[in-house]
Amino acid sequence: MSNSGNATESGREKETFEAERFRNRTVKEMRPDEQPREKLMKYGGESLSDAELLAILLRTGSREMNVIQMSQALLDHFDGLRHLARKSWQDMKVIPGIAKVKALTLEAVFELSRRIQVASLGEQLQITSPQQAVAYFAPKLRDLTKETFIVAFLNNAKYLSGYHKISSGGSTATIVDPAEVMRQAILNEAQSILLVHNHPSGNKSESKADIRLTERIVESGKLLGIPVNDHIIIAGDSYTSFRAKGLIG
Repeated sequence: MSNSGNATESGREKETFEAERFRNRTVKEMRPDEQPREKLMKYGGESLSDAELLAILLRTGSREMNVIQMSQALLDHFDGLRHLARKSWQDMKVIPGIAKVKALTLEAVFELSRRIQVASLGEQLQITSPQQAVAYFAPKLRDLTKETFIVAFLNNAKYLSGYHKISSGGSTATIVDPAEVMRQAILNEAQSILLVHNHPSGNKSESKADIRLTERIVESGKLLGIPVNDHIIIAGDSYTSFRAKGLIG
């Protein structure tokens, strides 16, 4: 019994030693098939973990952590890639070894990924449903930490001709002037408009203030002959359509 116990303890000590040895190695000291760039070349991007993909972007680690450990610490601190992508480069500097250049590199990559999502919709976008509006505007708004209000301009065929940010406020509200919304619609020769704003809280429900504001803009649009097609609230990966809920006639 004692020999068996000693063998078990010895095995545990060996596993701990191996884990520590692996943990303290630099990326260059790892086997080629463990190194992120080598894995990417040999097996493709799908074979890499989120930490390994980030490690390729960050390139180097610190005295305390190799670059893979640093990447994992970043993911752990912000509770995964989805939340990390919402952070500014200043926020990312919380992890030791993540200085200005590394943080800016990550923010640039996350912004590029959002633009790729929008670019995949094509140069000419016809918006005739809430889903089409969300596909275009969600990547732009869902990760913002401040509430932002946008008016989008549509032509007679409901093709998007442009959009304008009316205001950007705090985490729970922003001030919107219906007169400015209509002024932008006239300047951009819109035949109809689409209202879009985000809820950084993640709550997709419309507030009483959202409803009152929409009613005022709809009434102003009727006087000017510029109908409001819909008002979309973007809340993370969810959304609310005022027209789908019968809040716009």
